[in-house]
Amino acid sequence: MKKRVPAFKSILTSLLVAISISPCFSQTDDTHQDEKGSAKSVRFSLGADLVSRYIWRGKDYGNSPAIQPNVSFSLAGFKIGVWGSYGVIYNENSGNYAEFDPYISYTWKWFTVGVTDYFFPNGLTANDNNRYFNYDSKQTGHAFEACITFTGPEKFPIQVFAGTLFYGADKGKDSTGVYCLGTKNNYSTYFEVSCPFTVRGISVKPFVGGIPFGSGWFGPYGGVVNAGLTVSKSIRISKEYDLPVFTSVISNPQAQSVFLVFGVSL
Repeated sequence: MKKRVPAFKSILTSLLVAISISPCFSQTDDTHQDEKGSAKSVRFSLGADLVSRYIWRGKDYGNSPAIQPNVSFSLAGFKIGVWGSYGVIYNENSGNYAEFDPYISYTWKWFTVGVTDYFFPNGLTANDNNRYFNYDSKQTGHAFEACITFTGPEKFPIQVFAGTLFYGADKGKDSTGVYCLGTKNNYSTYFEVSCPFTVRGISVKPFVGGIPFGSGWFGPYGGVVNAGLTVSKSIRISKEYDLPVFTSVISNPQAQSVFLVFGVSL
């Protein structure tokens, strides 16, 4: 008996094929889209971050330094790209942490809406119980998030982000109360507020993020899961090239954890 395939499977597959065959497809991006588009500009871009730890929304992914490549294309407010993270240190139980996240977004004035597909290949055997083109909600390793970001003008540089996982590997509790082992979607939701500013050429970005209810992704109950400060600047290497570097102090009050992360953008 054939299983019913979600209607958007064929659409997403076509989208990923288009990404793979587009020449010079690239991006410079941090962890997720916030760049404003221009109706008259076409941009191909690429890059990579080297980070001492991959910390996302207050959680350590991989317990290892990581290489985080990215590639994108933007036109008339639309942006399509792929972001990934690959752990440097090998763990005999889990292998090398890996993540592959295609996304699409649209920016209009101060608002950006988008959808990201989070996918985590098996670090030991890439296709073992986690096949990329399996989109069955009960079995898939994909998790789709819809999000919206508000980026204020220069005089009011506040940024507000809200995202909800709406399909895939984000399940609620099972009969024993363990998240992600249930059968129904949990709709895990994350909010974040930040306010970037510049002091003597150094960019400073304080931020605080939280969840309204429990999640296997972010934490067992509602509350603040991600708070800290990112400081970044460019170091002059030559007359033609500056090297962007950054340091983040991150805390997760709910998990009682803290992190100090250093990164270099190439």
